[in-house]
Amino acid sequence: MKTSAVRLSLAAIALIGTLGASAATFDPREVFAPFVYPQPVNAYRSGSGMPGPLFWQNRADYDLAATLDPVANTMTGRATIHYTNDSPDALDVLWLQLDENRFTADARGNFTAGKTEKRHTDGFRIASVTVGGKAATYVVSDTRMQVRLPEAVAARGGKVSVTIAYSYDLPGDFGGRTGFAPSKNGDIYEMAQWYPRMCVYDDLRGWDTAPYLNSEFYLEYGDFDYAITVPSDMIVAGSGELVNPEDVLTATQRERLAKARESDATVMIRTPEEVTQASSRPKQGGTLTWKFRMRNTRDVAFGASKAYVWDAARINLPEGRKALAMSVYPVESVGEKGWGRSTEYLKSSVEHFSTKWYPYPYPVAINEAGSAASGMEYPGIVFDPMKAPAKALHMVTAHEIGHTWFPMIVGSDERRNAWMDEGFNTFIDVYEADAFNHGEFAPKRDGEYAPKGGNPVDEILPLLADADAPPLLIGADMVKEKYRHPATYFKAALGLVLLREEIIGPERFDPAFRKYIATWAYRHPTPSDFFRLMESQAGEDLSWFWRGWFANNWQLDMAVTAIDGGTVTVENRDRLVMPATLRVTFDDRTTRDIRVPVETWQQHTSFGVSVPGGRRIVRAEIDPDHRIPDRDRSNNLWPR
Repeated sequence: MKTSAVRLSLAAIALIGTLGASAATFDPREVFAPFVYPQPVNAYRSGSGMPGPLFWQNRADYDLAATLDPVANTMTGRATIHYTNDSPDALDVLWLQLDENRFTADARGNFTAGKTEKRHTDGFRIASVTVGGKAATYVVSDTRMQVRLPEAVAARGGKVSVTIAYSYDLPGDFGGRTGFAPSKNGDIYEMAQWYPRMCVYDDLRGWDTAPYLNSEFYLEYGDFDYAITVPSDMIVAGSGELVNPEDVLTATQRERLAKARESDATVMIRTPEEVTQASSRPKQGGTLTWKFRMRNTRDVAFGASKAYVWDAARINLPEGRKALAMSVYPVESVGEKGWGRSTEYLKSSVEHFSTKWYPYPYPVAINEAGSAASGMEYPGIVFDPMKAPAKALHMVTAHEIGHTWFPMIVGSDERRNAWMDEGFNTFIDVYEADAFNHGEFAPKRDGEYAPKGGNPVDEILPLLADADAPPLLIGADMVKEKYRHPATYFKAALGLVLLREEIIGPERFDPAFRKYIATWAYRHPTPSDFFRLMESQAGEDLSWFWRGWFANNWQLDMAVTAIDGGTVTVENRDRLVMPATLRVTFDDRTTRDIRVPVETWQQHTSFGVSVPGGRRIVRAEIDPDHRIPDRDRSNNLWPR
């Protein structure tokens, strides 16, 4: 997710943090002590970071039908959830998420967001809950609902279906991730968390019932069939594939979509001029029901408006597969400096991520323009700001559709480990920005939030120096807003950049990272699964890095302290360690680079590096190319 609020740069953190934090004493026994991984190895999760021999995961398939009333601004729906219990435990209750309850006056999230929200709704109104056609007992607690089953669902393959009839009043633009807001030709509805969703039951803690405060989601995978009924003058853009185009589109629109499926150039499906023309809808008056299908997903969302301009183009995927990129946006967003290139950005991003990391799995990718939920991701559809200019729109489009990989494909728990979602996604953004149109909007080396042109290893220094900054291994809702982007997005992403470019190298990192994605696709990895798999696949003990960068917020300070003949003395002066390059200059002005590996510091705080060749050394510098986050560069060069 990327909010539309004022960005908090790391330069700002420098003003409110503790840049002058005193150096810690480097102790090799602390830095290189055995690392205790957050989650243990067992029969479910192996020491290699792979699923263990007894790994299991439950499943939730959905049949959904809902009616959006844009006059009363209400949603009325019926959700039937077909739940499969593959766990070794019989389950006598089911837990579901009721995220619309976040907007009630007494919601727990009101007390974690900095101030109590003055605007609110009464959340989900549950009309009935039935299991096997019979009324079931249920209890609602904040954003969760427990359904008490008349008979326990058997372990290892037992099935149960629960049907919930519900309604709710839509939050306006205060909804954050769901709601509606005006445009020139009508309100734009961005509809997410619009139905009761199953909580995850896993091998880590049984039912994971973390309430929806302000962080994101943890959901089971399954197949979705859903139907959305709206006034006939509205267009619906939904996750997955539209299965009844003949009912809701004109013949012209269907022809244009067929053309777009074969076109690398963007094709208009509904032009700006047609937005106000009745002929752009197959029916005048009454309602239409849009039906969608999506397979092997954890969620679905949709946008709806009578104001949408609509365009599309083909996405080219590995092994000759194709998908469709589509954008819907109001007329005020039209133009090459606005949303006119949205589908180009979307298509290029999906193609890049698919080729470099893992193929895009869904038939359609949608970029939707609004302002209620702008900067938010769901499977197959992202909500982005309708007023974004070209560079910002490219950045947010790539970032939000990048969430397809993290956490839509790799299903990490965003409420507990947000860095595995936002950080991983920001990391892959870095290389997408380099690739797009020969680097038109590159570089993106600052996690989005540092001043333009800044070196990321410098921009991270205020955060590392701030004694109040949180470590990455912390619950998402425990991170204060001022640290959310600098830590969860930027620090996590920079950690992966350092792993790839400085510690492991792309030739080992890239295959290991692809293996991680493919291994945990449509599964629920933990931080330990990631740590262990990367170590095993890359062939590197990285426990010192997990400890210093992820479990702690340590600083790095390397120094050159002496030149004595053919020996250069280097020191590590703070708690973080990194491999680094030592560049020596000889009296004939030639230079030589020597790699100082991280193992240097397992036994030493100071080390004499012998430089072969017998020539006189006149200068020595550690990290001369400014590649690692050294907090004090004044001592990197000798003589001073």
